[in-house]
Amino acid sequence: MEIVVAFLVRLLLVLLFLPFSAMDKIVNFSGAVGQASEMFPNRTLARLMILAGLGVEIFMSLGVLTGIADRAATMILALYCIVTAVLWKRFWVQGDFALTGPSKGRELMWDFWKNLALAGGFLLVAFGTTARSVDAFFADPLGSTHPYAVTEPAP
Repeated sequence: MEIVVAFLVRLLLVLLFLPFSAMDKIVNFSGAVGQASEMFPNRTLARLMILAGLGVEIFMSLGVLTGIADRAATMILALYCIVTAVLWKRFWVQGDFALTGPSKGRELMWDFWKNLALAGGFLLVAFGTTARSVDAFFADPLGSTHPYAVTEPAP
């Protein structure tokens, strides 16, 4: 039962990316490139950014799910969430943020904070919840947390 719970928690953490966001990038590639072109006007660079994002979403999510180099994978996904928030969820540039009623700025603000909260969840996997686990990250940042072990792994 412990292994199932550990897997489901990790699945919930990456479910946004794998399969949903990754599949959306594949099925709606031209739309994704169009959105990326808002920040990267060079169409080739926009395509490369979408392909890089797709790679992060697939391979880092698989790292989290399998536990293989999951500390590094969650660190990369946390940075990905932060960069995505800063580049595409810029609620502060919308002129309608302070208005009452529906506003694009307010919607983006919630998306911005959700991205940062998700980054925090990934950082918990990377760093753990104690000072000792933070030390373990710095000792072996490419290591695994051994998420499916039912006993403590040997040091």
